[in-house]
Amino acid sequence: MKKLLLGNEAVARGAYEAGVNVVASYPGTPSTEITEAIVKFDEVYAEWSPNEKVAAEVAIGASIAGGRAMSCMKHVGLNVMADPVFTVSYTGVNGGLVFCVADDPGMHSSQNEQDSRHYAKAAKIMMLEPSDSAECKEFTKTAFALSEKFDTPAFIRLSTRVSHSQSLVELEEREDVPVKKYEKNISKYVMMPAMAIKRHVVVEDRIKALTEFAETTELNRLEENNSKIGVISAGIAYAYAKEALGDKADFLKLGMVYPLPKQKLIDFVESHDKVYVIEELDPIIEDECKALGLDVLGKELFSLLGEYTPTMIKSVVLGEKAPEIIEIEDEIPVRPPVMCAGCPHRGTFYVLKKLGLVVSGDIGCYTLGAAAPLQSVDTTICMGASVSAAHGMAKAQGKEFNKKLVSVIGDSTFMHSGITGLIDIVYNKGNNTVIILDNSITGMTGHQDNPTTGYTIRGEETKQVNLIALCKACGIEHVTVCDPFDVKTFEKTVKTEVEREEPSVIIAQRPCALLKSVKYSGHCTVGENCKNCKMCMKLGCPAISVKDDKVVIDQTQCNGCGLCINVCPFKAITKEEN
Repeated sequence: MKKLLLGNEAVARGAYEAGVNVVASYPGTPSTEITEAIVKFDEVYAEWSPNEKVAAEVAIGASIAGGRAMSCMKHVGLNVMADPVFTVSYTGVNGGLVFCVADDPGMHSSQNEQDSRHYAKAAKIMMLEPSDSAECKEFTKTAFALSEKFDTPAFIRLSTRVSHSQSLVELEEREDVPVKKYEKNISKYVMMPAMAIKRHVVVEDRIKALTEFAETTELNRLEENNSKIGVISAGIAYAYAKEALGDKADFLKLGMVYPLPKQKLIDFVESHDKVYVIEELDPIIEDECKALGLDVLGKELFSLLGEYTPTMIKSVVLGEKAPEIIEIEDEIPVRPPVMCAGCPHRGTFYVLKKLGLVVSGDIGCYTLGAAAPLQSVDTTICMGASVSAAHGMAKAQGKEFNKKLVSVIGDSTFMHSGITGLIDIVYNKGNNTVIILDNSITGMTGHQDNPTTGYTIRGEETKQVNLIALCKACGIEHVTVCDPFDVKTFEKTVKTEVEREEPSVIIAQRPCALLKSVKYSGHCTVGENCKNCKMCMKLGCPAISVKDDKVVIDQTQCNGCGLCINVCPFKAITKEEN
C-alpha cells in the first residue's frame, strides 16, 4: 500500500519497519514530527527527553542493551548532544543506532544556518541523506542495517524541505528484529583513555571499510543522459537540480554523504566536460572533490546562504533567465511573526519594556518579545543562555547592573538547559532575577509536553516537576509566582525582585492561549470614552490596530483574554460575550 507522507513521517515509518525499540528526542523544528509520528506505533517506546544530550544518551543506552534505537533533533540540537555522539563513535553499537538531524537552510525557524555534514566527518560517523519521503523511509531502514553491519552509529540528514514535503511511500510490514543479548564488554563500552586509544584504531579501520562500501552501494548512483554536463548532488539539492536540468545533465546522486566514494567522484568528473557540485550551505562535497584534484564548479557560482531553487540552478547551469515575476503595484503590508492574541508572554514584555530593563532572552515563542512594538528582548543566543549570559553581563558591568537586568526563559527551555545556569548564579554569588515564563507547554514547536506539564509524550500522567521546589533546591530563597496579565501586580513584583541583593526567580504563570484547556470567551471592544492614548497599541496584539486614527479591535482575532482591559488607563475597553 502506498501513502502520502511527510519526510519526517516517512523516517518514523522507516524506523518502525526496521524494528526500532526506543526513540528519545527533544522537539525542534523541522525535526519534531518524526517523534510525534513514532508515538502512533505501540510497539515502540518513545519519549520527549529534557534535552538532546539526554535523548542521545537514552538512545545510546538502549543500543548498548541490544535494542534498535533512534534520537531525532534539529541542527542546533546536535550541538547539545555532540558530547555523547563523538564518544559513541568510538564505542560502536550493539543494536542499530540512528541519529536523525534536520538542518534548516534559510533559517525558517532557527537562530543560525548550520551544515550537519561537518559533524559526520568530525565524529567519523556514516551519514545518509534522502531526497524525498520514499528515500526517507528506505534510508532509515538501511541506516539501521548498516549500523549493525559496521558496528557504528549512523546519521540521517534531513532539511526543512525534505522534512516538511510530502511524497508517496510504499508501506511494508515491521521487521521482527529481536533485541540482541547484552554482554559485558569493558574494553568496548568504557571510554577511559586506555580503552579509547584502542577504539580509535577501530574507528579508522571502520571508515576505510565504509569508504570502500560507498563505492559500490546503490545509495550512490549514476543517472546517465549522454550529456557532457555532470552534476554531483545529494538531498533536496538533487531534487531541485533534477527538476531544473532534467535530461540535459548526467547526475551522480549521492545518498551517502559521508564517507564519500572517492573513485566514483574521480571517474564521474573525468568523463564529463564540465561538472557542477550543487549542495546547499557549505561546500562539503566540493571540497572533497578539489582535495582529490578534480576540476569542479561549486560555490563560486552558487550561494553559501539559504535555500536553492530550480530556477536558480537552471539560470547558473543553462544560462536560462528566470521567468518574469508579475509584481503587484499596490503596497502590501508586511506580516512579521507575532505572538498570538492572548499570548501569556505579552503581559511580561509589556511590563519589562515599561520599566526599561535589559532583557537577556532565550529560545521559544517569547523570542518574539524582541519585535516591535514591545522590543524588550536584548539578546538571544541559544537554549538556556538567557540565565548564564545575564550572569556574565552582571559580572562584567558590576553589581548595580543587576537592578536593570532580568533573564526570561520558558518552562521547557528552563528544563532543557536553564537549571545549571541558575545554579551557577547561586554558586558564584550572583544576584540576577530570572523570570520563568510558565505557559504550561512547549509552545513554539507545536505543544509538546515536558517535565513541568505532568504528562508524557503519549499523554499519560506522570510526576510533574515543581518549579518552586526546584528553584529553592538550587539555592534561590525568593521565588514568586505571578500572573503576567495582572500587570500592576506583576510590575510591582519585578521592581521588588530586581532591587534585591541576592538572586530571585519570578514564575510568570499563565497557560498558552492555544491550549484546549484554555477557555477564553467573547471579545474586547473599544468604547466611546477612548481617549486615543494608544496605550493598548504598545501590547503588539494582532487584534488591535488603528483605523482612521482610532483604535479598533478585530473581533475575528480577539479571543477575549482581557490584557488590553488591564492596560487601558481610562477603562475604555470592555469585554462582550459572543
